[in-house]
Amino acid sequence: MLRTLKLTALTVLMGGTLAGCISTPQNDLLNATLWTQKSVEFKANSIAMYELAKIKLDDALADKSWTGAPNEQGDNYSNKPPAVMLDVDETVLDNSAYEAWLVANEQSYGSKTWVPFVRSETSTPVPGSLDFIKYAESKGVKIFYVSNRKAPQEEATRNNLKAYGYPIDTSEDTVLLRKEKEAWNSSKKSPRRAHITENYRLVMVVGDNFSDFVDDYKGSIDERKAVLDKYEDMWGSKWIMISNPMYGSWESAAFGHNWGLTSAERRKQKHQSLDVWVPADE
Repeated sequence: MLRTLKLTALTVLMGGTLAGCISTPQNDLLNATLWTQKSVEFKANSIAMYELAKIKLDDALADKSWTGAPNEQGDNYSNKPPAVMLDVDETVLDNSAYEAWLVANEQSYGSKTWVPFVRSETSTPVPGSLDFIKYAESKGVKIFYVSNRKAPQEEATRNNLKAYGYPIDTSEDTVLLRKEKEAWNSSKKSPRRAHITENYRLVMVVGDNFSDFVDDYKGSIDERKAVLDKYEDMWGSKWIMISNPMYGSWESAAFGHNWGLTSAERRKQKHQSLDVWVPADE
C-alpha cells in the first residue's frame, strides 16, 4: 500500500499518468522496460551474474594480487582490506517504474522528473544484488555505492537502500555521488575509484553501463569495442556487467553521443548503425 501511495503521489507531482492507465504510441523504450520489469529472463540473468560475482569474490579474497581497478590501484595494495564498488541505478536499485512513466507519458529523461522520482524512494532491488552485497559484507568486504546521482540526492538514495536492508557503513562515507567533491564533478568514475583505492584493495566493480568500468566510454561503436577488447580479462571476473536495455552509453554511441539531434535524427542514425541481413534474392 505504501509503495502504491508513493507512486501515485509521484505521478501527481510529475504531472503525468500512471503507467498502464493510458494507451501509448510506439516507443523504443517500451519493450526494454517491459523486459527489465516483468520478464523472468531479466531476473534470471541478473541473479546469475550476482552468483558469478560471489564465486569471483572468493577467488579475489584468496589472491592478494587481485584488483578490479587496474588503472587506479597503484602499488603495494596486497595487504589493504578488500572492497567492492557497485553502481546504484539498474545495478542495485531498479528504476524501471520511472522508465515506465516515461513511456506512458511520452516523455524523455530529464532532471525535472528524475529528481522527484529519486526523492520518492520507490526504486526496488535488482534481483540478486542484496544477496551478493550481504555475502560480501559477511566476508569482511567494504561495500561502496558509487552513483552518478548528484550529491543533493544522497539522503533519498541512502533511505531507499536502507529500506530494503542494503548495508551502509557508517564509519566512513561509502555512498559516493557525483559532485560530492570538486574532483567528482564529472560522470567519469575513475576519481572515485582512486579515492577507494587509497585505503582499500578494490577487488570488484559491478555496474550496468560501460562508464561504470572505464572512462573512455564515449567513443564510436568501433572504438568502444576496442576498449572492451583491451580489458577482455576483466569481464566476468573482476568486472561484472548487469544487463540494462533501457538506457546507457551504448545507445548514444550510435549517434555520436550528440543528444542535440532531434529524436528522428537519432533514430535514423541508430538504424544506419545496424548490421542488416539481406535475403539472397534481393
